[in-house]
Amino acid sequence: MTYLILKFAHLLGAIVLIGTGAGIAFFMVMAHRTGNVGKIAGVARIVVTADFLFTATAVIMQPITGVWLAHEAGYALAEGWIVLSTILYVVIGAFWLPVLVFQIRMRNLAEAADAAGEALPPAYHRLFWIWFVFGFPAFGAILAILWLMIARPSFSLFG
Repeated sequence: MTYLILKFAHLLGAIVLIGTGAGIAFFMVMAHRTGNVGKIAGVARIVVTADFLFTATAVIMQPITGVWLAHEAGYALAEGWIVLSTILYVVIGAFWLPVLVFQIRMRNLAEAADAAGEALPPAYHRLFWIWFVFGFPAFGAILAILWLMIARPSFSLFG
């Protein structure tokens, strides 16, 4: 029973990570495309909140449920697919943590521009494009982890 609960929690975490990531990216890009400063500020506020509520919670829970699940299932943490998944998880974090900072700055810049009745400053646009580019390796890595979780291919990374 513990195994099924852990597996459910781990899969739910993966779904939240992928769904929230894709949703946040979609809504930010759609708001950005409108060019409406008030709309961009509003969506950026929601995106920052959603990332802290959903993504951060799943980010914390995934390694906990993953290690526990591997133990319950009898997988060694040194198995190639688990090691590669862990490396990819670190890669995701390396791109996601700066994205959080970018989103907060973009929200603040959009709110300030909206309050002043001005256009978005160049700093906002620069951050948006960096944020946009950072999403691709992180999203690709999470899809690769999903495949590794499903396929659990047998290989060794270190001999």
